[in-house]
Amino acid sequence: MSIEHVRTYLKAFGAEGRILEFPVSSATVELAAEAVGVEGARIAKSLSFKVEDKPVIIVTAGDAKIDNGKYKAQFHTKAKMLTHEEAHTLIGHDVGGVCPFALPEDVRVYLDVSLKRFETVFPAAGSDNSAIELTCGELEEYSSHFTAWIDVCKGWNAGG
Repeated sequence: MSIEHVRTYLKAFGAEGRILEFPVSSATVELAAEAVGVEGARIAKSLSFKVEDKPVIIVTAGDAKIDNGKYKAQFHTKAKMLTHEEAHTLIGHDVGGVCPFALPEDVRVYLDVSLKRFETVFPAAGSDNSAIELTCGELEEYSSHFTAWIDVCKGWNAGG
């Protein structure tokens, strides 16, 4: 998929005009933070996994890391990220532009609570040089096939 596909999807929410496009790559948390001009923690990174042979996306704060124990407790399986090819085929977005928007019907989206400490966050918008600023409420509302808020990360707070 492309940024244009995401733009069309976000039009239903009146948010298509809020997509930011950069002349530089925003494919990593560090690059996205630099392009947007915010701390890396506010970049909402979309990680793609396979659970029971179905793709899922977990959106976390940029400074959060998946905690394998919490992940296994949540999904009853070991964390297995999709390959670049699987992400392209199953999610429809290429790595660097994976986002929770305009997804195939069988892709479930989970938002990690590490995002809730920010008023707004910046997920990608379908390309490796794009983002959109959203509140957590908007992120939940606009995410395709939003399933639940979960707590599967470590390293983002004093207790993590």
